Amino acid sequence: MLLQQRPAARGIALAVLATLIWSGNFIVARYSSQSVPPVMLAALRWSCAALLMLPLGAAAFWRQRQLVQQHWPLLLLAAFTGISVFNTLVYVAGHYSEAIMLALIGTTSSPVFSFTLARIFLKEKIPPQRLAGLLLCIGGILLLLSRGSWQTLLHLRFTKGDWWILGAALSFAVYNILARKKPAELTPATFLFSTFWMGTLLLLPAAAIEYMWQPYSLPFGWQLAGIVLYLGLGTSVIAFFCWNKAIAYLGAARAAIFGNLIPIFSSLEAVWLLGETISWMHLAGMLLVIGGLVLANLRMGTGNKKQPTSAGRQRLAAAEKH
Repeated sequence: MLLQQRPAARGIALAVLATLIWSGNFIVARYSSQSVPPVMLAALRWSCAALLMLPLGAAAFWRQRQLVQQHWPLLLLAAFTGISVFNTLVYVAGHYSEAIMLALIGTTSSPVFSFTLARIFLKEKIPPQRLAGLLLCIGGILLLLSRGSWQTLLHLRFTKGDWWILGAALSFAVYNILARKKPAELTPATFLFSTFWMGTLLLLPAAAIEYMWQPYSLPFGWQLAGIVLYLGLGTSVIAFFCWNKAIAYLGAARAAIFGNLIPIFSSLEAVWLLGETISWMHLAGMLLVIGGLVLANLRMGTGNKKQPTSAGRQRLAAAEKH
């Protein structure tokens, strides 16, 4: 029993840590929107992350270079969706929408996309209990989105930034599926090293085109350096290590539910960093989200438990080892 519960507990802890780190990404996207163009911000972030991965993943990558060559289409697509496209669209959306709206819309839609894609492509079953948990999470997010008013919700209109963030959420849902399909023998360090460098190389020409389209001057200084380091080390290297291991432990659809914690963390950060206040509506929405997460991850009953499949055992063994 303990051995069966340990992987799930570790997966939950890693997913929570990843979302806590990622929650600041939306604040940075909004804060930097007037000073750093979106593609350049993404290129700086992933260039930093790729360089930081050199001492962490270069040796593992070299040892598994034949395996990387064998699975390069999957790695390239994962790099494109999770590295090049996802965060770039978040930074584009930051030019049009407030940080809290980015977090709310992105985290409401991403689990829905992930559940749907996992059901279609991975044939993952969605138990009624987990579906109920997801709906409860969405209810909490909608309460936050409506600010406690049905009239606000009924008259809600999506802005240009909202559509961009929806595209980002869909891209990250695809990345979740691809990360789940990662060969068990491919270590997390090799996977991240490969996708980080591929995604960065895809972003560099896009950043050059952005500059040629509309030249600009970067605000070089300690502030920009701190932002790039936070994005490159925190939201990229550390958070992605945690997230990919969480997917190995929990599965793509189950891990995606934890994305609903991001607006909660973002709201707390807004109080801490921006001096905003939390109302009853914020507290009620947070409680609904947390309740949905608990419901989606409860083990129902003790009898008739299925043993992990061979593929599931391989993923757990790889996660435990690395």
